[in-house]
Amino acid sequence: MDKLTITGGKRLKGTVEISGSKNAALPIMAASILAPGEHHLENIPHLKDVSTMGRLLANLGAGFHIEKNRAILDCTKISRFEAPYDLVSTMRASVLTLGPLVARLGKAKVSLPGGCAIGARPIDLHLMGLEKMGATITLESGYVIAKAKRLKGASVYFDIPTVTGTENIMMAAVLAEGKTLIENAAREPEVVDLADALKSMGARITGAGESVIEVEGVNGLRPLRHVVIPDRIETGTFMVAAGITGGDITIRKCNLQHLDAVVNKLKDTGIRIRPLSGGVRVTGPERLRAVNAKTMPYPGFPTDMQAQFMAMMCIAEGTSVLSESIFENRFMHVAELRRLGADITIEGSTATVQGIQKLRGATLMATDLRASASLIVAALAAAGETTIRRIYHLDRGYERIEQKLVQIGADIRRDKE
Repeated sequence: MDKLTITGGKRLKGTVEISGSKNAALPIMAASILAPGEHHLENIPHLKDVSTMGRLLANLGAGFHIEKNRAILDCTKISRFEAPYDLVSTMRASVLTLGPLVARLGKAKVSLPGGCAIGARPIDLHLMGLEKMGATITLESGYVIAKAKRLKGASVYFDIPTVTGTENIMMAAVLAEGKTLIENAAREPEVVDLADALKSMGARITGAGESVIEVEGVNGLRPLRHVVIPDRIETGTFMVAAGITGGDITIRKCNLQHLDAVVNKLKDTGIRIRPLSGGVRVTGPERLRAVNAKTMPYPGFPTDMQAQFMAMMCIAEGTSVLSESIFENRFMHVAELRRLGADITIEGSTATVQGIQKLRGATLMATDLRASASLIVAALAAAGETTIRRIYHLDRGYERIEQKLVQIGADIRRDKE
């Protein structure tokens, strides 16, 4: 098992490039199930979750090959319809194979999902949508079994916006008979990117990025060719790293339009943000100002940036109040930030952070993907040496993050425990 050792207090300066979005790549990889033939995906990040999805597709009968940042998936011979527990249990996004498998093969057997322990995140809304489209759903020994000769268009309303639920139903609907309306749909850029990839295959989709998506089913699709969007959460994480270290970073290959809520909050803290052609320059202030934030579905402040933002608020001037409205267990990083000296109190789904002058290095334990990123951000600004253990979470969502940080002046290394 690997660990990171960080000596803080270095002002980050230089240029960093953002990788492709994990949360866009995974559903698009699942979408390849929908059409026989060879699919080509560009800007694929080298991440553990991407490898897991590749192994899952191979288990279904697909060919999978990745070279540099290009993936080739041959889904000509998709014949198996089971996504087994040993793969699904390590990555929640595996559930995204459910809709495509039912749409193409008429049946799917998918283990109930796993992944980060940040809340229950049930898939009942996915199953409700498929049932409305005519699928019969049974639960057996921890597996969801869905069957339908051919799915039929339906009106699917989500009580709460769900990203993976929206994606699953949208993929199921592209081969369904008739028209499907997805109401109160998730509006995230990753949903839009999946819709764009599906349209490149011949799907008829309108409204992606809005609260109502309309899908007109077709009889067949062609293989996709698509370039995955940049990772907005990685972009936001590096912006926070610049802010907390008083740094001056140029971030390339990013899309600021996907980060409006984050950009506005960062500006409120005193961080200077100057858009450039194909990127952004981010400069941290002498002392950050405390700012309140509440996580919301897109286009609100993303839950995946809450932990990193909190780390920055630990040394901001004043008191900030951070409210988490998406996941119930997303304050697990707080105990570790306190080990660095942070002054944080929690009441229910609200954390109150009293900014202090300086964090101090300690030995920490990562608990989930974004918590891992927040501990790195905090360690970059902490006095002395910080060791972060159990960083395997980190490799699920950040491509070569320690190498990228070294390029811009961080003192960080990866070692075996």
